[in-house]
Amino acid sequence: MPVRFWRARVLSSALLLILLLLCRTTQAAIVRGTVTNSLGIPIIHASVVLLQNGQVLALALTGTNGTYQITSSASGRFYVLVSATNFRQITTLSFYAGTADSHEENIVLESTNARQEIVVSATGMPTPEAQISAAVTAQRNANFPNRTDLIDPLRQVPGAFVVRQGEYGALASLFLRGGNPDSNHVDLDGVSAADVGGAFDFSNVSTAGIEGFEVYRGPNSVLYGSDAAAGSVSLRTLRGSTAFPSLFYEGDAGTFTSFRNQLQVGGTHNAIDYYGGFDAFQSDNSLKMDEFHDDTANANLGYALTSATQLRVTARNSDAGVGTPGAFNFYGIANAGKRSNQDLYLGASLEHRTIGDWHNLVRYGLTRKREEDTNFYAAGIPLTITSHGLTTTNYYGYNTLIHGANGYSVTGQGILNFAGVYPNTVERVNNRDQVYVQSDYPFTPHILGLFTFRYEDERGAKKSVAYGLDQTIDRDNNDYTGQLQGDYHSRLFYSLGGGVEKNAVFGTVGTPRLGLTYYPVRPDKGIFHGTGIRFNFAKGYQEPSLDEQIGSLYDFLGGQQGGREAIQQFHISPIGAEQSRTYEGGVAQSLLSERGLLRISYFHNQFGRQIESVPATEVPALLPQLSPSEQQELESLLSTAGAIYVNSEAFRAQGVESEVQYSVFRTLFLRGGYTYLDAVVERSFSSSALEPSFNTGLPGSPAPPFSEVPIGAFSPLRGARPFNRPPHTGFGSVSYSGEQYWVGFTAAVASRSDDSTFLGGRDYVGGNSLLLPNRNLDFGYTKLDLGGSYQFLSWLAAYAQLDNLTSNKRIAPVGYPSLPFTFRVGLRLSIGHGANK
Repeated sequence: MPVRFWRARVLSSALLLILLLLCRTTQAAIVRGTVTNSLGIPIIHASVVLLQNGQVLALALTGTNGTYQITSSASGRFYVLVSATNFRQITTLSFYAGTADSHEENIVLESTNARQEIVVSATGMPTPEAQISAAVTAQRNANFPNRTDLIDPLRQVPGAFVVRQGEYGALASLFLRGGNPDSNHVDLDGVSAADVGGAFDFSNVSTAGIEGFEVYRGPNSVLYGSDAAAGSVSLRTLRGSTAFPSLFYEGDAGTFTSFRNQLQVGGTHNAIDYYGGFDAFQSDNSLKMDEFHDDTANANLGYALTSATQLRVTARNSDAGVGTPGAFNFYGIANAGKRSNQDLYLGASLEHRTIGDWHNLVRYGLTRKREEDTNFYAAGIPLTITSHGLTTTNYYGYNTLIHGANGYSVTGQGILNFAGVYPNTVERVNNRDQVYVQSDYPFTPHILGLFTFRYEDERGAKKSVAYGLDQTIDRDNNDYTGQLQGDYHSRLFYSLGGGVEKNAVFGTVGTPRLGLTYYPVRPDKGIFHGTGIRFNFAKGYQEPSLDEQIGSLYDFLGGQQGGREAIQQFHISPIGAEQSRTYEGGVAQSLLSERGLLRISYFHNQFGRQIESVPATEVPALLPQLSPSEQQELESLLSTAGAIYVNSEAFRAQGVESEVQYSVFRTLFLRGGYTYLDAVVERSFSSSALEPSFNTGLPGSPAPPFSEVPIGAFSPLRGARPFNRPPHTGFGSVSYSGEQYWVGFTAAVASRSDDSTFLGGRDYVGGNSLLLPNRNLDFGYTKLDLGGSYQFLSWLAAYAQLDNLTSNKRIAPVGYPSLPFTFRVGLRLSIGHGANK
């Protein structure tokens, strides 16, 4: 072939390449999407403005189908400002787009007076709250300024009840609609945060770096696997948004030698958005041996490979320590202990969204949790007691009056510490690695499909040299879910899904979920214009904890001589999954042209096959497949066991939730709620249920007036309420936001609830003289808080937070004193006018 032909071929190829490069430099970034209201109805002639660094680049109006398209020759980081008549103006999060990128930004506007959120926890996809059939409450950090933790913000959620066993840093558990505190899924940016088995302590979750949270009430195992048997709490980390580094500092001091310092920095640079924060809080609390500190670091780093492909890494580390004085009101002496927690959460995700809104996500999550409980020495008064020919020296509290909210009281000295080896430490480790894959696709504008796959490697350990403990577990679990959601004429909204999990302990289980929301009258102008009716049905399941698995019948027999043969002979299965089922229905009514909103819901939860500790002597009778001779053989194998964990408990929790919110005007917002809970234990074979305790007093002393009242010393009786579930709870808040100042007032209310002093066998002779009847033992309370801030300069503000205005010390369960009135006063400094969004 002639040389000149090759030269011409090379020259033409070079010219074509130059033309392509020139064409690329003249290509434009395209931003397109759809603007709708909260019911998915397109908004016509909405104004869509494309901005970069505060400068307007281009604008467009939406068409008859709510769509828009904006073209710009610029590249870099953009955001969109959208406004329409009778709707609240909205600014989107910033996004990155190159000159040849096409970015899809769909926007939901809410009416001028409405206050609703976009939620993810209900469906796995961002969905307007108005379209959700399940009960979800979303709160942004702007709703809880000045707070150091999430305890009080969670008290402002319908159906949620928080029990904190003392003051700052004390164990804090969340009960959702009467469910157990270990039946909630908790995640941070999609990374599972609870212990293996579901337990989670909210006491050391600082508000630092938290953009907001969602509380889903009801089982949702379709999305969360074997964690969300009662509900879920999803936390989100802040993201950088400003085009320049923004710095934020907050510092305060208050009662009980409390100090807090918080530093945050955030911003964006081309394809990168970044956020980092550090928070340190400490307090001496009001009791000796009860000092608390919590140091928390957060990071959120995002990188846009293209406008459609995002890489994100989030991290959070918390180091906390608190004294464990115990139930001080029972002893008058603080126990000499400390609980230390080191919690690390890391998530890395790759997310891709194509034109047409096909969305794919892959996430790796890492959880590392380590807790140490140490008892330094045997606090208390050493007393030597001889009973039944045995002489024992234990350590007692002072002679104390123990008074319950039910009006009953006893006086005596309880055993604070038993004779043993001191110091002693119990270490718990909960590690988890998980991979999560999600793909969701809109088959039509009104039908969306979702598929997920999750793999989890869970490892747990419980160790103590003093107590001779060395327990470990290792589980490999995986689950698949599928879901369809959509709407019919933006009036009927539905969600139908199901999940299947293969768990290393209890095998394969499946759960369905169905949700429907119907608007016979859509929200609009008018006094009562806007009525939504919703129904939700779901099933859930809960995996056992480390203690429950190790102490189960299957695992106990596996460690006994001849136990393996008995497992096969008697067809003993591993401990099973706890099960839950809920039906709920409700009405949402808009008021006064969407200025107000009233929600009322009825829920009926059934919690079956719950795991409880049963006396080993009773276990054979719970296995109907065994013959009398086989039961005797099993009794012999269990002769060295005191108690065994089995799936034998069941309880019901039904009730009514109500919530009302009202915007008096743009700057004044009112919100309140009330929940009635009817919970009852239907089935139980615990030692307390099988043989209730009675307080007949000490030998030789008069019997108390309630000596014939049966008492559940360590667990509730059959037919009684589960512990720590008050039948009546409520909340209220008033917030006012002016140009320079903000004022917020909140109230949390709870009625009396059933509980136990847990002092069975802890008096002089190992008797029950310190037990009180369970019914209404915990005090009801009203907790009133007041906060405010004043903006002196654009970069300087002062704030104050006053908690427990009435100095009520009976907010915690019986025996545990709560913090009295406290206050904190501090300053806020900002450079960059908003470090995050």
